[in-house]
Amino acid sequence: MSEAFRSGFVAIVGRTNVGKSTLMNRLIGMKIAITSGKPQTTRRRLQTVFTNEKGQIVFVDTPGIHLPHNRLSEYMDNTAYKSVSEVDLILFVVEPETYIGKGEQRMIERIKRAGRPVILAVNKSDTTDGEHIEAAIRTYREALEICEAVPVSALKGINTDALIDTIISRLPEGPMLYDEDTVTDETERDIVAEIIREKTLRNLKEEVPHGIAVSVLTFRERDNGLIDIEADVICEKDSHKGIVIGKGGSMLKKIGTESRKDIEQLLESRVNLKLFVKVRQDWRQDPMMLKSLGYTDKDKGRK
Repeated sequence: MSEAFRSGFVAIVGRTNVGKSTLMNRLIGMKIAITSGKPQTTRRRLQTVFTNEKGQIVFVDTPGIHLPHNRLSEYMDNTAYKSVSEVDLILFVVEPETYIGKGEQRMIERIKRAGRPVILAVNKSDTTDGEHIEAAIRTYREALEICEAVPVSALKGINTDALIDTIISRLPEGPMLYDEDTVTDETERDIVAEIIREKTLRNLKEEVPHGIAVSVLTFRERDNGLIDIEADVICEKDSHKGIVIGKGGSMLKKIGTESRKDIEQLLESRVNLKLFVKVRQDWRQDPMMLKSLGYTDKDKGRK
């Protein structure tokens, strides 16, 4: 007799820059979430779907744990905490360290209150030895009830198949929540905006990227299959606008070229991309601007 099919929602949580989005992309086998070396890259709750013959996992990638300092970061923080109480399982991503910082301590308390089973994913396990990994696992087991602990490397794909099997084994029996060919319920327009923002994160100076947002204005396909996309790159200060544009438009051109390549790969079509730079003073503190950019409390839930 074959095993029963299992399905459920799994929140991916952890501090900023621990590799949550990279791990999710690796697990589903496609780049949906943007990544960069800068903290707070993920701003919104993002759902992706993994399906095999044993079960279906709906991953919920959340913003990293951090101390809020404006309305945008308050939204991000609330999103991360809210997600852990709305899922069947929590995937807590950590690095192989024995020190638990204030941000992770806050998340651990929230996880405890949520009362959901927890799988610990020790990411970047390829950077150290087994003794350090085991020490990290013991540290987190002392702080939190953990049902399973799996060392992985999101970057190199080490042990990720084992993590998938472990997650599915802990989900409740149930039917598919999405069609088996679904990878995400994000719109192409939203993914395009995030791709452009990723390129700004990767190319701009440290003080600029956190004040950047992207709004896709037009998204039209011509009869010949070419897709015309126009988007605003929004920054907070006049001084930042010049940095985003660069000397003779060089930086904006670089961001556009890198963005177009990824967008064409995503859409499997040629793309004509035009970027414009706009200044919106202190937009991260403006509730109307945050709402217009999709940073609201109306996050996706169970289907």
